[in-house]
Amino acid sequence: MTIAFPMPDPAILARRDAIVEGLRGLVAPEALVTSEDERRAFETDGLTAYRKMPLAVVLPSTTQEVAAVMRYCHEAGVKVVPRGAGTSLAGGAIAQEDAVILGVAKMNRVLDVDFSNRTARVQAGITNLAISAAVAHEGFFYAPDPSSQLACTIAGNIAMNSGGAHCLKYGVTTNNLMGVTLVMVDGTVVEIGGDHLDSAGYDLLGLVCGSEGQLGIVTEATVRILRAAEGARPALMGFGTVEDAGACTAAIIGAGIIPVAIEYMDREAITICEAFAHAGYPLDAEAMLIIEVEGCQEECDAMLARIVEIAKPFNPTSLRVSQSEAESAAIWKGRKSAFGATGRISDYICMDGTIPTGQLPLVLERIGEITKSYGLRCANVFHAGDGNLHPLILFDINTPGEMEKAEAAGEEMLKLCVEVGGCLTGEHGVGIEKRDLMTYQYNPEDLHQQMRVRAVFDPAWLMNPAKVFPLEGRIAA
Repeated sequence: MTIAFPMPDPAILARRDAIVEGLRGLVAPEALVTSEDERRAFETDGLTAYRKMPLAVVLPSTTQEVAAVMRYCHEAGVKVVPRGAGTSLAGGAIAQEDAVILGVAKMNRVLDVDFSNRTARVQAGITNLAISAAVAHEGFFYAPDPSSQLACTIAGNIAMNSGGAHCLKYGVTTNNLMGVTLVMVDGTVVEIGGDHLDSAGYDLLGLVCGSEGQLGIVTEATVRILRAAEGARPALMGFGTVEDAGACTAAIIGAGIIPVAIEYMDREAITICEAFAHAGYPLDAEAMLIIEVEGCQEECDAMLARIVEIAKPFNPTSLRVSQSEAESAAIWKGRKSAFGATGRISDYICMDGTIPTGQLPLVLERIGEITKSYGLRCANVFHAGDGNLHPLILFDINTPGEMEKAEAAGEEMLKLCVEVGGCLTGEHGVGIEKRDLMTYQYNPEDLHQQMRVRAVFDPAWLMNPAKVFPLEGRIAA
């Protein structure tokens, strides 16, 4: 699978100097990146196998500056690629040669916190974890927690509708987003939603969340903050087969129990993460679950006891319940560091698909068969509780043909997700990575309707134009 990019517009490239001069008057000098060396820092994102040098990079500090840049690019017919922290694993923030990257990383302030109504209004360039840090002193937190939460921005979380380990109980970004300030492609600024439970009329907020920067640029967001639980306790449960771990997960959910998180690792992932975090993971297990519950001590004890009973028919080989905050932190350090720990030992592609939880045993078996058929290794680590899979396909970029094998294996895994009743993505988005697989999940009529909605917001396809939809068959408004 080779990902294609559209050819750059030679007329735009020829006008580069004039376009840069036009942008120069709209933002502070340090907010405009034009030299080749400086632009190179923005040529890729978390999907580092693909790189494109942007025409220029603009880093505004206010909504007004974003609006001015958008208005100028719209009038000049220049494409815009929105960017948060560039942690996208689906290539959602990779540039084009004839496009301006508009980054919101400088817009990183908390604007207002209303503890009584449990809301926070923030600029969209703030990092995910910084919101929880800003409200922790009052015992609150922001629930969505992607593994990149130390670096990823709320702008990117909204674009991809990101989740995280604790989304099983608390939901993903769309369940914790109440309102946004959106700058449209022509520079118009609109407010959608707000600090109230529900808005009248069409669910435009639901449309924007997960739209991958194709409808406009979010500059501010109102999010839901939650009161932190009295306590939380993760447990490690090892299994002799990946099928037993998958079946146990399905049984827990089927029993109506909703832990805060159920995270899955196979033997490959256990070994990689234990070598990095030294968390005491069971190295003799073929698969492991991290199951976290929360509440008062009695509630945690009761829920863990019930989970252990449910797990018994699936023959767990080990069970360890955290006995301290330090132990809990170590357990989660291993899981949260899985991508980085894997990067220490190998090149890899991180896939992202979603399946019905009842299909976990079958899908895990098939992932193993797919990986073996290509002569590769795969470390499975994912949000098992809601069926959001993250197989890490390991390869050597210096071995000719191995990256192509890894991409082909990943394509088969994503198609498998669709075949068992799931979908191509859970929280990483489509970006460029899954763009050409959209026809596998959607028929032409489905895609046509989606593109009609997109074209209403952006008739000329200037916003993040190489992403999400196949390059062939695109429509205007």
